[in-house]
Amino acid sequence: MSKIKLMFGLLLGLGAVHAQDDITEKANKEAEKALKASTNITYEANEELTSNDFVSAEADYRRAISKSNKNAAARFNLGNAYYNRESFGEAFGRFKEASDAADDKGEKHKAFHNMGNVFMKQKDYKQAVEAYKQALRKNPNDDETRYNLALAKKMLEKQQDEQKNDQNQDDQDKKDQENEDKDKNQDQNNEGGDNEKKDEGEQKEDENKDKGDQGDNGEDKPKENQEGDGDKKKEQEKKPNEGNQPNDKKQQPRPNQLSEQQIQNLLEAMQNEEKKVQEKMEARKVRGKKVKNEKDW
Repeated sequence: MSKIKLMFGLLLGLGAVHAQDDITEKANKEAEKALKASTNITYEANEELTSNDFVSAEADYRRAISKSNKNAAARFNLGNAYYNRESFGEAFGRFKEASDAADDKGEKHKAFHNMGNVFMKQKDYKQAVEAYKQALRKNPNDDETRYNLALAKKMLEKQQDEQKNDQNQDDQDKKDQENEDKDKNQDQNNEGGDNEKKDEGEQKEDENKDKGDQGDNGEDKPKENQEGDGDKKKEQEKKPNEGNQPNDKKQQPRPNQLSEQQIQNLLEAMQNEEKKVQEKMEARKVRGKKVKNEKDW
């Protein structure tokens, strides 16, 4: 009984294997059929692109790609069409699809090579170097890829030097700006300090002026004190102290004083002159005496 079951199981297993093989074979045939149809459409698109009918070519390339995920040629050719029209973003996408769809190293090499060309156009030299390296891994004997790799390395080195110089220049500009701002702030602080000192000096000058116009107690002096007291003091300083000088400081006789005889003569002359004046006055009294008129009634 057990032998019968074992034989039956083996027969079932063999049947399943044959069935899977049939399915795989059928899928492969369908894939080959689809790839063939896709390839035929790709040929048509190539002819249209050669005739400068980009619109029809693009449409057929897309149709070919939709029929088979193994058609690397349709993807690669559509990428070239975009690249020639400088649609580098779309071109890179199609080259990437071509590298994934390709089965042989030759097709992968061409896809990576063209991806490197896209990066060179975009001045992304670092990514270009990596793409060309991937291409050379698939085909180390390609001289064009090797040349492009050397050029990408040279351009990357130049770009890095320029970026370094730009960074140094930016750092220097930033430092100069900081120093300029620092000097400007310092000048403003110095100017503010000078203005404060000037204001303090003017304030002190005004305070001193106000104190000069006030009395000892800070009160305003009366106008007569402001105007007259100073003049009186000056006059008193100019005048000698009359009556207050000591006896020994009284004015002394001058050395060229008149003699006694001269004084006597002057006195006599003055007496005679006075006598004459009195006589004249008496004569005037006599001549000028009013006569009293008596009324006759």
